[in-house]
Amino acid sequence: MKGTKTYIFMRGLILLSFLMFRFLPSYSQLLYEISGKGSRNKSYLLATNRYVDMTFIDTIPNVFRCFGRCDKVLTEFAMQDYEALSVLRQAALLPDSIILKNFYSEDDYRLINNTLLINIGMGLDQLCRMKPSYLTELYRNELMKQWLNYDEQRSMESFFETVAVQRNIPVYGIDAVGETMYMLFDREPFHWQCSELLKVIQYPENEVKQERTIREMYRNGRLTDISYQVEGPNNNSSVSFSDYKVYCQRNEQWVKRLQPFLTEGGAFITLNAVYLGGEKGLIEQLRKAGYRVRPVNRKKIKINN
Repeated sequence: MKGTKTYIFMRGLILLSFLMFRFLPSYSQLLYEISGKGSRNKSYLLATNRYVDMTFIDTIPNVFRCFGRCDKVLTEFAMQDYEALSVLRQAALLPDSIILKNFYSEDDYRLINNTLLINIGMGLDQLCRMKPSYLTELYRNELMKQWLNYDEQRSMESFFETVAVQRNIPVYGIDAVGETMYMLFDREPFHWQCSELLKVIQYPENEVKQERTIREMYRNGRLTDISYQVEGPNNNSSVSFSDYKVYCQRNEQWVKRLQPFLTEGGAFITLNAVYLGGEKGLIEQLRKAGYRVRPVNRKKIKINN
């Protein structure tokens, strides 16, 4: 009888351990090791979130050790490329032939103007030459500063790129400048951009709710859940299902562009977590291409209080 009880107890402990490993969040799911397919050295992929403070990096086990093993940094777009940033600013401007006021009713135009003036300190008198997609992003960032304590100077998103520049480590953008301009300002038809700006102005709570949810999923290492959150039917934010489909298509191109860096090895890749999880995310696309992609520190589990 005693042996039976001991056996049952041990089975219970094993089952509990399994469930903890299976269902509890793990920060190791934010940092991945990439090898195989002829790679001479390992590379690493770090999922980031713009609205998470850089101090969060300290909670990701071995991230600095992995960074120290690399001799180059890859990111979506190299923000330290000031010439490219100047080109992007020009791309955010409307052509002279387009008058933003012509695409809204007087009431809607007034609403957008007053909202931007109150929250940003500039109205459409100063900003009417900017594309609606730029104004949407400008307002969203202000919302995140107010409601999520977002500080762009302390964002983890660009931390390793900044460190790399300081240490004279080369930084490469996976996208070319033209592709980044398209993704930021032109992937949606102009009338959709106008509608989206008005929608964000009218329903800012949808943007805050979505980013707060994604940020919490990110902190718990739930990359696949993030992909479901973005592509799911309950997403009423400006980052929509159509945007997610564009991300998925771009992931296939990214795998090809990453190949020479992964073959050489020693690449530290930092990308927004939105692009990485799910069946069509970059991690799965890399695996389908023949790479071995696995979490670093797979056995380390963080239990939320």
